[in-house]
Parts: sequence; C-alpha cells; structure tokens
Amino acid sequence: MATSAARPLFNPDPQIQSLLLADGQSCYVVDDVLSDPHALVAWADARRAAFQPVDFNAYPGNYLLLPAGLDRAIESFFLLHMRPRFNARRLQQIHARLSMVTLPPQSLRPAQWLCHSDHFGLSPAQSIQASVLYLFHDERLGGTGFYAPARPRHEIEQLFNDAVRMPPEAFRAHYDLAPGYMLDSGRYFERIGGVAPRWNRMVFYDGATLHSGDISAPELLSDDPQQGRLTLNGFYTCRRHAL
Repeated sequence: MATSAARPLFNPDPQIQSLLLADGQSCYVVDDVLSDPHALVAWADARRAAFQPVDFNAYPGNYLLLPAGLDRAIESFFLLHMRPRFNARRLQQIHARLSMVTLPPQSLRPAQWLCHSDHFGLSPAQSIQASVLYLFHDERLGGTGFYAPARPRHEIEQLFNDAVRMPPEAFRAHYDLAPGYMLDSGRYFERIGGVAPRWNRMVFYDGATLHSGDISAPELLSDDPQQGRLTLNGFYTCRRHAL
C-alpha cells in the first residue's frame, strides 16, 4: 500500500461530479478514485482478525486503522481536490479508517436507528468534511443517504438525546419508531438525496449534514472484507474561512 512515483494510490486525474442535494448543499462523487482498489481490499482481508467493534461512536460495525502511507495519500487528495469546494481554509486534523457495517437491525441501539452528523464537539470556527469510499462490488449492500430535520430544532435535539439515554423499548414506544436502518423520509427527518454505491467510488460531503448508510438488505452484511460492506471512511477537520 505504499505510494510510488510510478503508480500513485489515488487517480491523479480524477473526474469529480457535483451532486446537488434538496437543501441546496452539494456532495461530490469521484469514480475510479484508487489506482488499485483490489490491493486495499486484499490488505484488509489479510488483517481481518485485527478489525475491532466500534466503541467510540454509533457506527454499527467494525473498523481497522490505516497504514501511515495511505493516510498521507488521502490527506493529499483532499487538500488538492476537495478542500477548495468546502468552507475549509486549513486542515487541522484527518482521521481515516476501514469500516464494515455488520450489525443486524434487531441488534441496533436507538441512536443507530437514526441518521447522524459528524460535527459534534467542533468550535464555530471549525468545519468538518467527511468521505466514504465503497470497496465492494455488490451494490445491494447500499450507498449513503442524506437528510434534513423535518421537525423544529428542539424536538430533534430531544430525539437525539433520548436515543442515547433511553432503553430501546422505551424509546420505541415513546417515539413510535421501529428498530432498523434509516432508509427514507419519516416523521422526524426528510431525505434530501443519496448516492448509490459503486466499486471504487468515493463520496465527499459536509460532515454537518445528516446522513446514514442505505442498508436495505441487512441480511447481506458480513465481517468478511471480501464479501461485506467494506468502506474507507475519512474525516477532515478544518478552519473555516474568515468572515
């Protein structure tokens, strides 16, 4: 997984498509983004025993940290091609990992029944961008959906707070929500767009935008990097542009 002058990890001439969401924001889709995506899947497969359950946020599955060389290549790609498209002046921190959604719907916690954003804990002077790279061929494993609140802010904040503190049955009864992955508009959120999965496709978006994996066929989920919903997830914390 080392970058070389002869064959860089990332496509040096990416074709970037802009996808307009219903709220006026845009996300960006890059197909054929890695020069050799099979090599990254093989790298993950050789380390399948090193994947660990996510215990630091609500991601419903397992993760594996990346080699330093790939971290640097992702950072370079973001700085060159993506940072100018967002309210992002200076990159302060990057975190990237390989991930696999593995949990069946009945095992999800209430917070995992909902969409989410990645901007918690940031100061007003910071922005965060996020990316997901699909490293699987079976498109039934699902892409990414984007959402906006359909209720007043205080109601959405209470919903998120209760999703963390309430037991599943109490949360289900109080909000009349069933366990499962979010796939469409509902009482609390409106779907504003989505990106279909494709082998070696990478999507960049504002991390403050509510989003969720489109897991419509959870029976296909697996912890096998060769068969499961293997993705490369990136998070880029930046300083906002001065007003």
